[in-house]
Amino acid sequence: MTFRRLEHIVGLGIALCAFALYIFTLCPTVNFIDSGELAADAYTLGVAHPTGYPLFTLTGYLFAHAPLGFRVIYQLNLMAAIFCAAALYVYFRFMLFFINDLFLKDNRNAVRPHEIVTAQTVLTRVIPATFGTLVLAFSETYWSQALSIEVYSLHVLFLALLLMLFTKALHTDVLQRKERHEIERKNYYWFFFAYVLGLSFTNHGTTILLAPAFLAAYFSVNDMTSRSAWKKLLQLSVPFILGLSVILYLPIRASVNPILNWGDPDTLENLLWHLQGKQYSVWLFESWETAGKQFKYFVNTFPKNFAYLPIGISVLGAWKLFKVNKSLFVFTILLFVVCVGYSINYDIHDIDSYFLLAYATIAIWCTAGVHSILSFKWEKNTVVSIVGVLFIVLLFMPFSNFNDVNENNSFLVEDYTRDMFNSLQENGIIISYQWDYFVSAAYYFQLVEKQRPDIVIIDKELLRRSWYLEQLEHRYPWLIQQSRIELDGYQKELHKFERNLPYNANVIEFHYSNFIRSIIEKNYQTRTIYVTQEIEPRYTGKYERIPSGLAFQLVAGKEYHQIVVPDFSFRMPSRKDKYVDGIQSLYARSYYNRAVYAIKFGAMKDAYSYNTKSLNIYPDFPEARILSQNFQQK
Repeated sequence: MTFRRLEHIVGLGIALCAFALYIFTLCPTVNFIDSGELAADAYTLGVAHPTGYPLFTLTGYLFAHAPLGFRVIYQLNLMAAIFCAAALYVYFRFMLFFINDLFLKDNRNAVRPHEIVTAQTVLTRVIPATFGTLVLAFSETYWSQALSIEVYSLHVLFLALLLMLFTKALHTDVLQRKERHEIERKNYYWFFFAYVLGLSFTNHGTTILLAPAFLAAYFSVNDMTSRSAWKKLLQLSVPFILGLSVILYLPIRASVNPILNWGDPDTLENLLWHLQGKQYSVWLFESWETAGKQFKYFVNTFPKNFAYLPIGISVLGAWKLFKVNKSLFVFTILLFVVCVGYSINYDIHDIDSYFLLAYATIAIWCTAGVHSILSFKWEKNTVVSIVGVLFIVLLFMPFSNFNDVNENNSFLVEDYTRDMFNSLQENGIIISYQWDYFVSAAYYFQLVEKQRPDIVIIDKELLRRSWYLEQLEHRYPWLIQQSRIELDGYQKELHKFERNLPYNANVIEFHYSNFIRSIIEKNYQTRTIYVTQEIEPRYTGKYERIPSGLAFQLVAGKEYHQIVVPDFSFRMPSRKDKYVDGIQSLYARSYYNRAVYAIKFGAMKDAYSYNTKSLNIYPDFPEARILSQNFQQK
């Protein structure tokens, strides 16, 4: 068998094995955070949250409408598994190229594509590349990207393609300079690389994190003062712009007012704001305190990401790379440091996926480490033992990470959204800030599966953005028209804030609060109004909050309201994290709130029953435990 054929067979084998594991642990429904919104965007061809992800949306549309016979959300989650598995095939080929052609400066020992494979080739080339690829495949963060719809599944595929195309293009340049008679041959890898680079930017902006490593490597081979080096970059701008042109989807689609139109990027100003992620810029490079907190999180979590054991091999690989090929060592160090340095300065909770490039670099170092170990002249029995240990290390990883990753029984977001819907009367209006748990998911269930389209869901924090006000007016013109006077006053002040003109924060907050209270006041007589638990009392004015399932109904009087609390029937997933705990506590608090309300009106029997239900859901819920102790003392 030739080396090239073995490369394809092993690469496909890795991808298929990983795909089977990903399918087994795949999330069957909507997940936390942006899953629902991204699914609805893909299904309806909307404009997603910054930076818009036009390529992901277009690809998602094809998967969402493919005649596979599955539920739409399952097909979109399946798309994530396909992207991540396909990326592993590319990563394996890159790792093999890395260890065969790049690791040693002297290229004479490289195995040629059409050479017959030997045992030594398998030992020192195929096994190290397989190990490094599977270390990445079984790592917690990478694995998690394959289980539900998110833009990072396509992003990791692009990272793999760009690493392979760039290094092959640069290596081909080096070889052509050594073989003078082939110097005039076109290096088409550069054009493929530039086109894919442009496409990658239309999926996720953090593609820019590759730039320092790529530019340093490029100018280490091409003299920075050379006209030909800059001429080549200018030539590559053509395929790059061609790939980048997918961004035009955003203004074109926004111009027809799709039902989801985040940022409304139909003008140059709005488009630039959207591509820059202006809305999220306040969380970037905020303070040294943020950087320290996120760096501590990275240091504490990344060994567990790889089930600890491969970390030592990666350290060996990095050290060996430094000893053997310093330019390649600098290349990988830049990939790692730039990724971590940028990511720790982003103050968000779901930061793990931003470390994916750093984790891919760990896998590269693991490949180099295993190559170094197996290239030593061991006795045959020792080699067999080492390979066995490496196999055990790989086998340990999925067992170690399985419970922390597995999503095949993760119905909690769907159940919570259903129970929230059941808490609301027909044609109700609910103001919420539960994006991660409910608001994002509701986009999918309302727009794709047509569940409870009668409910108007208003995201309280998105009301701080002018595009969202326009989107609400497009979907619910009657809602906005009733509060037009209050909205006009608010938009006048919001215009100053969004364009960095002199503004008064207190004046903006006054008009913002006034607009929310206007929505409540103008619709109170015709619709039932609700807020979720985190909405501050200052926004609800004179109205009393009556616990109603997972929400509070707003009422004008102070009399007791006997509202039926629906029986919740949610399914707790096997995995536990802060998001699962968050929903669990919200369920528990909903019963606790009802207990406190019952006590206020002397309905002690009802109060005791509700508080007991609260503790049954969340035994460690502090307020419910204290209330239970009070009941026992009486």
